[in-house]
Amino acid sequence: MMEFCSLRSTECLELEDILFGLHSQFMNMKRASRRHGKYLITHFSEFQLAILGTFIIHESVFFLSGLPSVCFERTGLFSKYKIQRKSNTPDAHGKCIMRLIFYHVFVNLPVMTASYPAFRYMGLRSSLPLPHWSVVLSQMLFYFILEDFVFYWGHRALHTKWLYKHVHSIHHEHATPFGLTSEYAHPAEILFLGFATIIGPALTGPHLITLWLWVILRVLETVEVHSGYHFPWSPANFLPLYGGAEFHDYHHRVLYTKSGNYSSTFIYMDWLFGTDKGYRKLKALEELEGKQS
Repeated sequence: MMEFCSLRSTECLELEDILFGLHSQFMNMKRASRRHGKYLITHFSEFQLAILGTFIIHESVFFLSGLPSVCFERTGLFSKYKIQRKSNTPDAHGKCIMRLIFYHVFVNLPVMTASYPAFRYMGLRSSLPLPHWSVVLSQMLFYFILEDFVFYWGHRALHTKWLYKHVHSIHHEHATPFGLTSEYAHPAEILFLGFATIIGPALTGPHLITLWLWVILRVLETVEVHSGYHFPWSPANFLPLYGGAEFHDYHHRVLYTKSGNYSSTFIYMDWLFGTDKGYRKLKALEELEGKQS
């Protein structure tokens, strides 16, 4: 009995040590974030942080997350996880990258600059204290839901005959998408669908940290669904209602009038309005063939 009590006491002490260590790490991270936040707001103006800071974060996350799929295509690495057998040429990769740099500098950056007064008017701030995690989480959920709704209808409109021919067809030049093609589009489409991304933050006037987190998550999501690869660790294998690369890859390789799968992040809008029927039929057929083989 004494040995059992001793063992239990030892386990409790070890658990206390672990919890204390986690708490200490959390507090250190909190203090570090405050120090970094204080440094930023004392060395840069809010305008610089909101425009240049957001632009640098976007470019860094976008190219760092998007370039690996280019490397995978060129080297054949992870080929067993590639959704389509066809690969893009080095020329196609180069053309995409050069056009992206041009559009980001001469379309995205001016639009961000022009929209700053509206964000500022709605309450965007960079001052301390940082927002509570519950506020950040609730805003993220709101942004994703609203963005999905607005993006779905905007994207569906782009698949009407005139808009597809004159605007959206540029994005669909790549029937086999790779990560960087997520933002390869006509300038009008960048403005049109970009509205879906900024409408949430524009309405709520968040802290700049929240806006940066939203930009990071949105970029990672759109790069992932355009990556052309479905890995065992892909978010679609773990997140309910998340579309993922397979879902959006179907949209790119099917004729524009029949493609469906217009949703941005989650699949419920396509399910509600029946625009994923072709994809579901294909998946059911593939599952049946898999069972028979």
